[in-house]
Amino acid sequence: MKALTIIWIALPLFIGFSIYLLPRIARYLALGVAIFSLGYALTIFNLNSPLEFNLLDNFGVILLIDNLSSFFILTYALVTLAVLFYCWQSDKTAFFYTQIIILHGSVNASFICADFISLYVALEVISIAAFLLIAYPRSERSIWVALRYLFVSNTAMLFYLVGAVLVYQSHNSFSFAGLKGSPPEAIALIFLGLLAKGGIFVSGLWLPLTHSESETPVSAMLSGVVVKAGVYPLTRCALMVSEVDPIVRLFGVGTALLGVSYAVLEKDSKRMLAFHTVSQLGFVLAAPEVGGFYALTHGLVKSALFLIAGVLPSRNLKELKHLPIHTPVWIALVMASFSISGFPLLSGFGAKVLTMKSLLPWQVIGMNIAALGTSISFAKFIFLPHESKGDSKVNAGFWAAMVLLLGGLIIANGIYYEAYSLKNTIKPLITIFLGWLAYGFIFQKTVVKLPRIAEEFDHLMGVMILMLMFLFWLVLFPYIQTIYR
Repeated sequence: MKALTIIWIALPLFIGFSIYLLPRIARYLALGVAIFSLGYALTIFNLNSPLEFNLLDNFGVILLIDNLSSFFILTYALVTLAVLFYCWQSDKTAFFYTQIIILHGSVNASFICADFISLYVALEVISIAAFLLIAYPRSERSIWVALRYLFVSNTAMLFYLVGAVLVYQSHNSFSFAGLKGSPPEAIALIFLGLLAKGGIFVSGLWLPLTHSESETPVSAMLSGVVVKAGVYPLTRCALMVSEVDPIVRLFGVGTALLGVSYAVLEKDSKRMLAFHTVSQLGFVLAAPEVGGFYALTHGLVKSALFLIAGVLPSRNLKELKHLPIHTPVWIALVMASFSISGFPLLSGFGAKVLTMKSLLPWQVIGMNIAALGTSISFAKFIFLPHESKGDSKVNAGFWAAMVLLLGGLIIANGIYYEAYSLKNTIKPLITIFLGWLAYGFIFQKTVVKLPRIAEEFDHLMGVMILMLMFLFWLVLFPYIQTIYR
């Protein structure tokens, strides 16, 4: 299994850098890597016991593969396949497929890292590949958005690296387990880097512009999986070090509420989806022990929604009320919206039920409000007009991607079939119904333009410093309590 894992990590990087030698078959090579990755994900899914590999003793690579990581790996394999299907008939160059596959390999590596230094390397490679994909259209706008993303990401990772060095100084090891007993400033610095990288809470306010302004397939990958390269280590640390679990859960609730607060008022479809990515990442963090299942569901549905948004007649939700959507596209949109809202028969239902059952008492109210906000947000899509007349402009690749992603939501529904009890079914249905009522009577007529000042480049660094101060307070608070007792 160790040899297979090494091949699985190295193959995307080897193929990615070799694509330029064979540009005519670039998409076939990329497809082969994605299929191999899917096969590996299915092989490790539902492992009987975790697999841990210590490759370079205390100095280097510690790999950990278990049920949590298998969910994330499976998600990315499916999303990459869907994006390749979507781009199959496009004119994407070998350069595009190179970055897709390099990104695929580096994100996969981040999902099995259990030490801070190898995770740092993986996250930095992710930043470079994501930057090149965001800037792929080569327009002034895309280059600016890409540079903005790269600057924020690299700044955050500088804080992270200092924290990782402090962990090593304390334990002579970069292992995630070294957070236990490390100086408070180490935890604060590492968490700041991961929160910014994962688009969590106010540290993630770079995300809406970046994801909404990227090309459709890039948005699908970024929001569906790539941001989870920052979320996965947080959930892993929460499971390994009980002292940081309350901090991770707190940011889960705060992120869910912040993202959905913007999403319910947003009138741009892609920005709404981007803000909802922020919110849904909060659900993953709010219950780390079941975060893998929620990550799978969110990755599939959010990738599908961004791909669908790319074929809608307009990004403006007000304009879409007067531009009927082709009925098959509308059905796909409704299925994805139902899943993310927690409707039965789709995996979003089981994921939400399992997450809500795993919350601590102080989290329940906040997460229920976030779930209600989700229903309000996606009512904007569900009640859009549609018509069966006319020709759809979408190609076969789009439908292949939809079959894979939406089919995945249906199949994944069986992962937690215990959710189907009368009590568990009634609550989500009531939440969805109340969300639809709130949308119809309040939010459909509400015109509120939220300020974007915190998203501006000039303020992103200031927000990061404020977040660092808050993290220091969170980490130091237990120590202060101990001293005064």
